[in-house]
Amino acid sequence: MISEFKTVVMDAPDIAALSRFYQEFAGWTEAYADDEWITMTTEDGWRIALQAAPDHQAPTWPDPTRPQQAHLDLRVPDIDAAADRAVALGATLLRRNESWHTLADPAGHPFDVCRADVPRTTVMGVMLDCPDARALAGFYSELTGKPVTYDADGAAMIGEDGAQPILFQQVEGYNPPRWPDPGHPQQFHLDMTVDDIEIAEKAVLALGATRLDGGGDRFRVYADPAGKPFCLTWGE
Repeated sequence: MISEFKTVVMDAPDIAALSRFYQEFAGWTEAYADDEWITMTTEDGWRIALQAAPDHQAPTWPDPTRPQQAHLDLRVPDIDAAADRAVALGATLLRRNESWHTLADPAGHPFDVCRADVPRTTVMGVMLDCPDARALAGFYSELTGKPVTYDADGAAMIGEDGAQPILFQQVEGYNPPRWPDPGHPQQFHLDMTVDDIEIAEKAVLALGATRLDGGGDRFRVYADPAGKPFCLTWGE
């Protein structure tokens, strides 16, 4: 284990509006907010952050030329009622299925509402698109210490169900982000916490990550083997 998985971060042009959507739709709570960043928490233990991106280009799922890069899977007691409520709050219905519906939130990020025996909306997991699900699951398993708990043709998961798992789906013709190029946006990224950034950096580079330009006093930016940015943070 190199780091601890901490936060799922979504880019958006209007983070205040997106925060209101998820507060009203999913019951998330704002823990911190300024003009550039909002941190939200869920009753089931997730931290979801919204990062201001004024030049954000929304995905056009399922168009592979403007891919989603990642999405959230939400458990709900009634997928039809959840979809109707989300649309009333500003989401767009993209596709109906028997056991889940796909929508786009007001920033254009797709998310799934999945039928489950739950009393309220909860986060099932964050799903990353990638060219090789098994390989990327192995990378993040080493990075976070979460074990591989599912490994099938084109799909994988690390972490136990109910303990903030990360899921991976293999996408034909995968089109990676080119951060910080706004023409090829990251859409999502994951934040990990570390105790010693120098030791952690050596370890993630040995795993196949790439150091990217950018960063700050308490974070550095990297790309995973699929080209998706992630951050190592420390000292909070």
